[in-house]
Amino acid sequence: MTEFNQGASRLQEAFSRGKAFIPFITCGDPDLETTKACIREMAQAGTDVIELGVPFSDPTAEGPVIQEANVRALAGGIRPSDVFDMARDLRQEGIAVPFVIMTYANVPYAFGAERFMQRCAECGIDGLILPDLPFEEKEEFQPVCDAAGVALISLIAPTSQDRIALIASQAKGFIYLVSSLGVTGTRTEIGTDLDVIVHQIRQQTEVPVAIGFGISGPEQGRKMAQTADGVIVGSAIVKLVARHGIKAAGPVGAFVREMVEAVRPAGRTA
Repeated sequence: MTEFNQGASRLQEAFSRGKAFIPFITCGDPDLETTKACIREMAQAGTDVIELGVPFSDPTAEGPVIQEANVRALAGGIRPSDVFDMARDLRQEGIAVPFVIMTYANVPYAFGAERFMQRCAECGIDGLILPDLPFEEKEEFQPVCDAAGVALISLIAPTSQDRIALIASQAKGFIYLVSSLGVTGTRTEIGTDLDVIVHQIRQQTEVPVAIGFGISGPEQGRKMAQTADGVIVGSAIVKLVARHGIKAAGPVGAFVREMVEAVRPAGRTA
């Protein structure tokens, strides 16, 4: 395990100051230099954790915005090894914000699970989110994640119901609470009774809970932070990158700063 990578403990530390903001970005859209610039701006804006999307050809949990970003990144030749190299370079620059990779189970499987997790550890990746990995099949990756010090992040959805307690009791790093049914994408309203789900989770674990899927801006972020320990935003950021291309870093940094400021009044102590 490298000095950068302490997995679950580093992620939980990111939540220890209060409410956390977690932006997502598709790596390599439109190119890795732009992704790097955006990540630097995110870190400067005070974000707590950054999700690095490793492009995949069939991102089943994603809406059109992130699907299209995956297509663009793959067309540019981006591979998992490129994302690892980018993360390593950013760590060497001094970027210390925890990194979590979000991708699909076939990516580490094809790469070789043990080799994939070892690269995560070597490059300062603290956690891994695989939205298409059923909880009942997580043992395919859990041991190699544990050996490398990489937190395998559990997802809980409104449909989890009777499985919420079991999933929560074994969670590490933080829990990704899916706000609503369907795929990623900004929504004008989130109707799920998230308070009830968070209450069920907190009866089982003290692992932080971050809400994602559908959060489009500061007002929604502020509201979600009143319920959970953190807020995740992806599509709104990926839209900015699509709109501004290689000049996206400034607009992305400004948006992240707005989100951080919106989330903090809900209880974060800086």
